[in-house]
Amino acid sequence: MNDYGVFSLMPVTGKSVFEENERASWFSHKTEISKPYYYSVYLADQDVTTEITPTLRAAIFRFTFPKTDSAFVVIDAFQRHSFVKIIPEKNEIIGYSTFYARGPLKNFKNYFIIKFNRPFKNVSTWSDTVLNRGNLSAENKHVGALVGFDAKYRGEQVIAKVASSFISPEQAEENLKELGSDNFEAIEQKGKDEWNKTLGRINVNGGTIDQMRTFYSCLYRMLFFPNRLYEINAQGKIVHYSPYDGQVHDGYLFGGTGFWDTFRALYPFLNLMYPSINKEMQEGLVSDYKEGGWLPEWSSPGYADIMVGNNSASIVSDAYMKGLRGYDINMLYEALLKDANNEGPIGAVGRKGVKYYNSLGYVPYNVGINENGARTLEYAYDDFTIYQLAKALHRPQSEIDLYAKRAMNYKNLFNPEFKLMSGKNEDGSWPANFNPLKWGDAFTEGNSWHYSWASMHDMQGLIDLMGGKDVFVNMLDSIFKMPPVFDDSYYGGVIHEIREMQIMNMGQYAHGNQPIQHVLYLYNYAGEPWKSQYHIRDAMNRLYKATPDGYCGDEDNGQTSAWYVFSAMGFYPVCPATTQYVLGAPLFKKITLNLENGKTFTINAPNNSDKNIYVQSASLNAKTYTKNWIDHFDIQKGGTFQLQMNSEPNKQKGIHQEDFPYSFSTDKNK
Repeated sequence: MNDYGVFSLMPVTGKSVFEENERASWFSHKTEISKPYYYSVYLADQDVTTEITPTLRAAIFRFTFPKTDSAFVVIDAFQRHSFVKIIPEKNEIIGYSTFYARGPLKNFKNYFIIKFNRPFKNVSTWSDTVLNRGNLSAENKHVGALVGFDAKYRGEQVIAKVASSFISPEQAEENLKELGSDNFEAIEQKGKDEWNKTLGRINVNGGTIDQMRTFYSCLYRMLFFPNRLYEINAQGKIVHYSPYDGQVHDGYLFGGTGFWDTFRALYPFLNLMYPSINKEMQEGLVSDYKEGGWLPEWSSPGYADIMVGNNSASIVSDAYMKGLRGYDINMLYEALLKDANNEGPIGAVGRKGVKYYNSLGYVPYNVGINENGARTLEYAYDDFTIYQLAKALHRPQSEIDLYAKRAMNYKNLFNPEFKLMSGKNEDGSWPANFNPLKWGDAFTEGNSWHYSWASMHDMQGLIDLMGGKDVFVNMLDSIFKMPPVFDDSYYGGVIHEIREMQIMNMGQYAHGNQPIQHVLYLYNYAGEPWKSQYHIRDAMNRLYKATPDGYCGDEDNGQTSAWYVFSAMGFYPVCPATTQYVLGAPLFKKITLNLENGKTFTINAPNNSDKNIYVQSASLNAKTYTKNWIDHFDIQKGGTFQLQMNSEPNKQKGIHQEDFPYSFSTDKNK
């Protein structure tokens, strides 16, 4: 996103070059080592090996030079406006970068400090393309520094300890204390221990080495998002720079996530396995609202005008429904009501088209609001999540009833001629040019075949609209039977999400993007769970690999990984803000969830294999289990979920209405 004040360190040899193209070096991935806690690369043109090992807000760089009297490290604070200052008596460089792609961000600076382990042989600063030898400071649109060393023998090393802060130079120095007096190896070991502890929350056994690698690679990537933006000051208080008012405030703040992606599985996963960090994130949302007046839908680090929907409602509601407490939920609920009933300062904050939506029950196709169908469907789901939270908070019945009514607005876009969702004109007519294969237009990075299943909270309602379970299943089957054809006229060319669907060759199934990722689980709502089991395993096998190009599409802030991790465990949060996970079938013979409350939940499938992909029978804590879903709080109690797997589907299991997952239409408590 380029929104966090990037700065860089680059070793060079031979000449004191500093511009990007001149200092660039060839390298090979074969000489790279990349681990969660350590990175190394050999820069061939410079004949230098660079290594990095990080803490949360600091890192140690280690440069191994050849024998030379012209060894340099270039610091680049990048363009927009930047500052550097060399302090030779301390072997130190300080500065700031203001590089961001969106904004404006008030008083935004990423302050950095770089402390070297040896004195500088010579110093220079540079501004744009001009090198100023001997100068100790520079401030301009694009500045940097260049410091020189002697390398008296091949293999001589220069160490740089680096930290940054969005608050102040003094706070950057405070953040540098994370490194303490530890050397490179000690920080590397601490990072390894921390990642092993974090990834060790889930233990998987009984898969191939590639399945293990894929699983833990996905888990690793999920845990990057969102990023901590808060810092610990000299008094030990949690503080943060606010991108909304440019001031420093007490409390938590996070950034670098798009809720359009991550409400689906990433945040539910945090609520299941890492609830304490999501509690901090909920406190961070309180900070967003107090300082900016709205909740972010895409935080980067403030409000970014990207994607559609009002899915912060899902993020807030799911956390509370899953038992998270200890933060100001009433203020967050107030924020949900504001966002649900107002347009924000940009299209991706609040609800664009809300006056139409609240009066007509949908955002019309022909009033100049893009991706109106996607907005309508997502608003309806988001209204369901507000309804859920309103009930849990014992809000007035009139308020509860209002959001219950709005949660059914998805029905307003059901086009009975096609049995699919469509845009709809303001006068209630259907657009004459509707093409279910057209990407974009009424929808977001997808077509009607992808978005027609967006009523995650009410699949029974969608089944009824389509004409019953048989028709519903036939429509699901059709996704995979159709050729991967498309209409790209809205975009004027093939966007990468279209190309990914095309080359996957799974019909209209487009797993490389988010709107359809839950669809493989929907057979459970119509009494044919074995079809879900087949398609889920097929998607895991075909679309994820333990290779550099092992993704079928965008990572998207951890969501695409979260789908895999959940699916490998054997269940998935089709409808966040309920406590149910819809069942698939696990990938491994044994998976142990080491829950934060100290309990363990084990999924046992001892005869699982590439052929035995179907669940023959199940038991929960030694009691026969027939449901097509499992509850969050049953998992949190700990225990064992035992599955008998088979190469043939059991077509008598999960076929009764009482075994189907939650649907709003059949909720007897609403």
